[in-house]
Amino acid sequence: MKPSITISWLDLERLERVLDRLPAAQANARDALLDELGRAEMVEPWDMPPDVVTMNSRVRFSFDHTEEEVTLTLTYPKDMTDSGEQLSVLTPVGTALLGLRIGDSIAWERPDGGEFRVTVRGIEYQPERAGELHR
Repeated sequence: MKPSITISWLDLERLERVLDRLPAAQANARDALLDELGRAEMVEPWDMPPDVVTMNSRVRFSFDHTEEEVTLTLTYPKDMTDSGEQLSVLTPVGTALLGLRIGDSIAWERPDGGEFRVTVRGIEYQPERAGELHR
């Protein structure tokens, strides 16, 4: 069972524009993100709980119950750079993190049939919490 997720209508609107422009070659990424968005609870951007991963959040997470943590900024594809500090929302991990709360975990099937799990450990920056809704 997947955990519930929360997104703002502003992020949803922006993500729908991204999805509308995706080439057919990225159909798997589009379908995965649409599945996530389809089960999301919608809130006003200014009412976003501070413990939720939103677009442009700097999130600390771990894989498969390890203690090693990774910290990346969840980014729209158009904003990706080669800095190594960003994670596109169109990647499986990026899609999985969107809308989760600190402490939440989500699992999905890897291409080899095994299970992959990611857990949110913390949010170092969230635009809504910082009052930056213009992003």
